[in-house]
Amino acid sequence: MLAFTLRRLLYVTPVAIGVTVVCFLLVHITPGDPLTAILPADATLELQEQMKAAYGFDKPLPVQYALWFWKVLHGDLGNSIATGRPVATEVLRAVKNTLILATVATMIGFTFGTLFGFVAGYFRDSWLDKLASFISVLGVSVPHYWLGMVLVIIFAAQLGWLPPTGAGPDGSSDWRPDAAHLRYIILPAITMSVIPMGVIARTVRALVGDILSQDFVEALRAKGMSEFGVFRHVVVNAAPTALAVMGLQLGYLLGGSILIETVFSWPGSGFLLNAAIFQRDLPLLQGTILILAMFFVLLNLAVDVLQTALDPRIKRG
Repeated sequence: MLAFTLRRLLYVTPVAIGVTVVCFLLVHITPGDPLTAILPADATLELQEQMKAAYGFDKPLPVQYALWFWKVLHGDLGNSIATGRPVATEVLRAVKNTLILATVATMIGFTFGTLFGFVAGYFRDSWLDKLASFISVLGVSVPHYWLGMVLVIIFAAQLGWLPPTGAGPDGSSDWRPDAAHLRYIILPAITMSVIPMGVIARTVRALVGDILSQDFVEALRAKGMSEFGVFRHVVVNAAPTALAVMGLQLGYLLGGSILIETVFSWPGSGFLLNAAIFQRDLPLLQGTILILAMFFVLLNLAVDVLQTALDPRIKRG
């Protein structure tokens, strides 16, 4: 297992380098001048050249990438063009809020998705199966941002039960696990959980149906094992794939939360990414994309190792 983990770490290295190249190039090939956010409309050509030299935009792209990559290796993501603050500080604070929201949403989605999946798998072709399948398909199909606006209209505007936006009282940008802040995470977490719930429910339903049709289940029942004992064997066999899907969904939520965080003004990486795009803030945009991409790469690695540890049938060679 140790050799497998080290080998996977070795495979991750070129992937991580490739991610840095893609992050750098995708940001630079988009049209527009990033310095327009801070330069006055009547800026002289001399001032424009000075600002380009200050941010390194006057150098060829390969040189810019080499300098940027060297700084990244030392933990320096540069300074935001719009605010002048260190990008690492801005991104890490936003990623922390997004990670909290995505984790809560994934746990909600995993809990209900697993429940619906097991119910649908055990009672295939029954009305319970049809109901659970309908809910899971609906969860995958409904656009998040539309569902988020509907929940805000119902529970914030009309009923007044929950706050519509923000991460805490008085415009707080840091969510904390207390009663005052808990109310602010309910609506965005529920909105974000519907897609992983549907994906996990469909996955678990297919897994449970396949496992129940295998010969060893009939053998266990023939030996007189209780249904609870059979259920435990089904859970053990379905757990590796279900956990892998849950881990990947967490990664997708981290990178795809921009619309939900914009709807709820949640101060996370998606909200920060949206602001960086509109302000054409290249250092902030690069730093945010890079941190999210690296987190997704490491999450894939962790899921791969965990799945192999839980399921000895997976080849480690």
